[in-house]
Amino acid sequence: MSQATKPVHEIVDAVYRSESRRILATLIRLLGDFEIAEEAMHDAFAAAVEQWPREGVPTNPRAWLVSTGRFKAIDGIRRQARFVSDGPSGDGMMTELADRLAAETEDIAEKLDESVEDDRLRLIFTCCHPALAPDARMALTLREVCGLTTEEIARAFLTSPATLAQRIVRAKTKIRDARIPYQVPSQSELPERLETVLHVVYLMFNEGYSASSGNSLTRADISGEAIRLGRLLLELLPEPEVTGLLALMLLQESRRAARSSPDGEIILLDDQDRSLWNREFIAEGTALVRQTLITRRVGPYTLQAAIAAVHAEAQTSSATDWQQIVALYDVLVQMIPSPVVELNRAAAVAMRDGPEAGLVLIDALLARGELDEYHLAHSARAELCRRLGRKDDARVSFERALNLTQQEPEKRFLKRRLAELA
Repeated sequence: MSQATKPVHEIVDAVYRSESRRILATLIRLLGDFEIAEEAMHDAFAAAVEQWPREGVPTNPRAWLVSTGRFKAIDGIRRQARFVSDGPSGDGMMTELADRLAAETEDIAEKLDESVEDDRLRLIFTCCHPALAPDARMALTLREVCGLTTEEIARAFLTSPATLAQRIVRAKTKIRDARIPYQVPSQSELPERLETVLHVVYLMFNEGYSASSGNSLTRADISGEAIRLGRLLLELLPEPEVTGLLALMLLQESRRAARSSPDGEIILLDDQDRSLWNREFIAEGTALVRQTLITRRVGPYTLQAAIAAVHAEAQTSSATDWQQIVALYDVLVQMIPSPVVELNRAAAVAMRDGPEAGLVLIDALLARGELDEYHLAHSARAELCRRLGRKDDARVSFERALNLTQQEPEKRFLKRRLAELA
């Protein structure tokens, strides 16, 4: 590579990093097919590598790449039509598709800036369509909207790249065969569909904030992508619960640096160095919570963000307003009855009223059987028993939690607790 062409190649790389997801979203809208659009996008960038050093970088690189990709897709469909050997009907279908795409006279350069963000929003809703399996929604969103590689996604969820790739292919096939529309839902459909999108984004964040298994407590790349998606959703769809979810993710993420030691060991909330908390995230998240509460359209993400804000505003653990946190959990339990929410409320009650009060609630929850396989329930019970001096009960619960957890830092933490009891 000569010195004269190197800067242009760097420009192409930079455009790919910053614009490829937008370009793909627009090509999916124009071409109506994930696979064709992905191939067209890569063909367009290959053309840029070849042509821009010779012809110069276009004024609007994104528009150039979208236009080039579209025309290369049309040419590819026509070439394929000429070589199809399964009869004239196959030729005719592909030729008709190419002619229809070519006949569209949309001025991409003029309309691109108007439609590109809508295209990204359409892509998010398509990837999170309720007709797709939940694991497929998350995999497809990470791949197509966030741009993570198949290997990265597979590593995050401890599955093989081949299995993950099949999951994504099945999701795309479902979108094509079921003719799932590439569009933002209508106003009547939006509440149900938005809930699905927010749930997928929050699941992504949780996997990054506290990995379900593996050697690391957190995955900053996954939680960072979830926050980026949350910002995009808020920019494109400023609904109160979108604001609440972004606030929740920022406030939770603000504690990342303090949640583990330099050698990767877990540090509990009470023991964290709060000077390490990200004050910019806390300020932004708290402002978003206040902004949403003013609307009086409060949902579960906003309530959880409000709880996180109370934690974030406490200068020390002892200064935490547990009375307010329990009151917020009281509302949250009414809004979304869930054993996990009840468990979190029980932990807050233990901090407000003492470990005995919290233990009564947790024992009642475990007796119902819904959290029997949830390691954090047994870990929480063990901590309260430890605080009460009930070492044998604490040991049994710590061992149960240890058998259930798949994450190495949590295993090491629980083993330390057991050693302390001994």
